Amino acid sequence: MAKVAIKSENITSFGGIFHVMDIFSRLGLEKLIDSSLGTRGLNGKAYPYSDIISTVFYSYLCGSNCLEDINTLLPQFSKRPNTDIPSADTVGRGLKELAIKNEICKCEQSGATYKFNTAEKLNSLLLEMIKKLGLIKVGNSIDLDFDHQFIPAHKYDSKYSYKGDYGYFPGWATVGGIFVGGENRDGNTNVKFHQADTLRRIMSRLVEILGVTINRFRADCGSYSKEIIQTVEQYCELFYIRASNCSDRYEDFRNHDSWANAEIGNERCELMSMVASDFIEGKSYRLVVQRTPKKDSDGTM
Repeated sequence: MAKVAIKSENITSFGGIFHVMDIFSRLGLEKLIDSSLGTRGLNGKAYPYSDIISTVFYSYLCGSNCLEDINTLLPQFSKRPNTDIPSADTVGRGLKELAIKNEICKCEQSGATYKFNTAEKLNSLLLEMIKKLGLIKVGNSIDLDFDHQFIPAHKYDSKYSYKGDYGYFPGWATVGGIFVGGENRDGNTNVKFHQADTLRRIMSRLVEILGVTINRFRADCGSYSKEIIQTVEQYCELFYIRASNCSDRYEDFRNHDSWANAEIGNERCELMSMVASDFIEGKSYRLVVQRTPKKDSDGTM
């Protein structure tokens, strides 16, 4: 005979998030956030910034994709003892308070203007949290990767990009898959435009807050410019930047006779390296060239 069990009304399918909340507090991240971002409100009764940021974090882990989902999760979160979570409206106001004004940069060649947002305070908080969690050890030698990631967004200030959609084009820096800095920019901004300033801010924060040394810097051809290379050289021991195609060098490549066979990504190719001393006056760099045999219509090389 089947037995009917009376279950507690406090049972929730989102109970796993309570463990995350406990760890978040135990690690001291709430105190770190409030000490970095300051006090919110004048009378001390407003939700602190730690509640604003942690609520976004918890709701994201529960599968939400917009601030309004927080209101749906509030009844679930409230089943954790001594838990008071702000509403979606409060979270939205708190995030707006943390926002900083965009910087308007003008291109001298075209006269066009583009918006940048450096988010200095939040970028510094990101590194402080990384240090607190021990994700990157203070004083370590690191390898830094940088790239731009187009984010589609049909918002009032989004711009049409060569990617074929409206959105934003932020630049992100990572260390071993850990995000260590980012700056937003208009979706129609050339990736090279003021990138040197972005990298200078990101690298200097890494050195100042984490006390690390940057061993290697890696980026694609979006970072191939004189100004960017001169900036990167100031902060790292080595750098690997993909060079843009240059028809003026094709004859030098064809005349080079020291090609070595290699296999990259299961594809056969040939490699060679040469000294490039005509890119920046007084500097010489090692240029690595790869060529892949063309296939005929029947698949033969």
